[in-house]
Amino acid sequence: MTSSPRQLQTALITGASSGLGAEFAAQLAARGSDLVLVARREDRLRELADRLEREHGVRVRVVPLDLAADDAASTLRKRLEADGVRIDGLVNNAGFGMRGALAEADPERLDAMVRTNVGALTALTREFLPDILTAHGALVNVASTAAYQPCPGMAAYGASKAFVLSFTEAIAEETRGSGARVLAISPGPTRTEFFDEIGTRAAAFRRQQSVDEVVRRALDAVDAPAGPPSVVSGRLNAVAAGVVRLLPRRLALRISGKVLA
Repeated sequence: MTSSPRQLQTALITGASSGLGAEFAAQLAARGSDLVLVARREDRLRELADRLEREHGVRVRVVPLDLAADDAASTLRKRLEADGVRIDGLVNNAGFGMRGALAEADPERLDAMVRTNVGALTALTREFLPDILTAHGALVNVASTAAYQPCPGMAAYGASKAFVLSFTEAIAEETRGSGARVLAISPGPTRTEFFDEIGTRAAAFRRQQSVDEVVRRALDAVDAPAGPPSVVSGRLNAVAAGVVRLLPRRLALRISGKVLA
C-alpha cells in the first residue's frame, strides 16, 4: 500500500544552491510546497527560486547566509519571523567534507566544517522543531553512509555525519507519536559537487546515485508515517552499511582506511 504524500506548506532547505539541496527544493515545489532557500551563493538561489516559482506557482524566499557564522540559526529565525513566515518542514542539507590526515588539516576550514555539519544543523533543528511538531510537519537531516564506520582520511567528516545520524534517530524517538516525521537520510556516493569540494573522487568507490534518486528515497520515507527514523539511499549502500556494523571494529576500520586511501 502506497502512503499519501505528506504535504508541507512551507519548507526550509539549507545548502539549496546546488546538488541535493536544489533537488529537494525542486521535488517539494512540485508537490506544491512554498520554500525558503538558504545558502551562501545568492545568485544560484535566485536563479533556482525564479525557475521554481515559474514552473510550479509556489512562493520561494531566498536567504543568503553562511551557516558557519555565529548565531546563524537565530538570525535566520528572526528574518523569517519579521516576514511572518512559519515553516512546517526543514531539510538540513548544508554541509561539506574534507579529505586528508587530521594533523594536516587547515584549522579554519576544519572549524567551518564542524560548525556547518554539526553546529548549524543542531541549532536549526532546535529553532524550528517546535513549529514542525505543532504543524505535524517533517524534519529531514542529511547524514551519509560515512556515518556507519570510522573514516580514516576523512575522520572529522565521518564523525560529523555519525553525529547527524545518532542525533536524528534520538529526536525521532523523543517525538514519536507527535504526528511529525523525523528522518535521517544517508546517501552514498552521489553525483554532486561534494567530490570537487574534497578534491578527489577516490571516495566514490561505488556507483554514484543521482540526486533525483536520493531525494525521492528521502521523500518516500517521509511519506511513510510509521517508517524508520533513518534510511540509507540505494540497495547496495544499505547492504554495505549493514554489513560494516557486523564486522569487528578493527577490521571495519582497516577496510575503511584502505577504501579511502
